[in-house]
Amino acid sequence: MSEPDIDLRFVYDGNADMRNFRVYQVIENAPERLEFHHPTAGHVTPTTTYKRKNLAVLQWETAGRIEWPTTTSGTVWFGVDEVPIKDLRRIKNGTSQGPSRSRRFKFSGNEYKWKVAGNGQDLFCVDSKDKHVAIWTAQDMSLKIAPRCVTILERIVITCFLNLWFKGLNRCNIVSNLMMVRTYK
Repeated sequence: MSEPDIDLRFVYDGNADMRNFRVYQVIENAPERLEFHHPTAGHVTPTTTYKRKNLAVLQWETAGRIEWPTTTSGTVWFGVDEVPIKDLRRIKNGTSQGPSRSRRFKFSGNEYKWKVAGNGQDLFCVDSKDKHVAIWTAQDMSLKIAPRCVTILERIVITCFLNLWFKGLNRCNIVSNLMMVRTYK
């Protein structure tokens, strides 16, 4: 029997900046997995810090950060690994005409691709063999990740968030939908 997907929920805190949110695993009484904090003022280069909950001791540990010199560019640190945002959202062929509905990223020699689902709201991620990696459902604010991808969970969450961020910059209704505070039981 196969393991179920890792089911995560994004919960926004109602702050005007969608870079402030928590990621919860949908298991009864499970603590948060990740926390994203983006100060709204006072920084020369706005930085979103993300922390991972150490489940062994139930303490937050800084896992990385995203520096945003502008709202459309920046650098992501996964621990000590520095990756430009553009490398986490590459278009297959830079000479392609028209808007692309997919964005690619690489990790450990493997390529992954985020695609916009047919409804225009949801996203899904596949690997280079077109195998399921993750599915984002906008209505539920949920991200389901294949259990075989647990070792790249943070990269999947970050790249999903980045795709939502850039999608939101182009469509006001998506931003307002994401800004609604959603809770679950």
